Amino acid sequence: MADYDQYKMQNPVTQYSKDGFSKQQQNPPGLQTDMTPVPDCGEKSYRGSARLEGRKALVTGANSDIGRAAAIAFAREGADVALAYHPSEHKDAEQVAELVKEAGRKVVLLTGDLRDESVNVKVVEDALNQLGGLDILALVAGKQTAVEDIADLTTE
Repeated sequence: MADYDQYKMQNPVTQYSKDGFSKQQQNPPGLQTDMTPVPDCGEKSYRGSARLEGRKALVTGANSDIGRAAAIAFAREGADVALAYHPSEHKDAEQVAELVKEAGRKVVLLTGDLRDESVNVKVVEDALNQLGGLDILALVAGKQTAVEDIADLTTE
């Protein structure tokens, strides 16, 4: 990854290593820090361009995977970020919070189990109040549930 340049045209088929990835299993929700190798969600490879200067973002599932990458990118693009995450994933969320701070942005840590609808309401209210507004919602936290029709998917 040392030679990675996000602005240089690269072949995505050969850009990243495919070797050395053993099968891994964690009980949900799981920690990114326990993966081997630990994936790069932009920590080493993404640099911002101030495209979101002055914006305020709420990212759920901000401790790992897509949520982590979104939080890092938003901060490096100039946004203040509220990180919502499951209490068991605090270790990963603290890492993301440090990266947001390193980008010179304000970070708010909001922990709770988003399977509880009232927690979702509180997370949004707390993010809104602590950041002084919200411009971006990246609602990434979730658990896959199969239904025949999306109308059958309840808030539960």
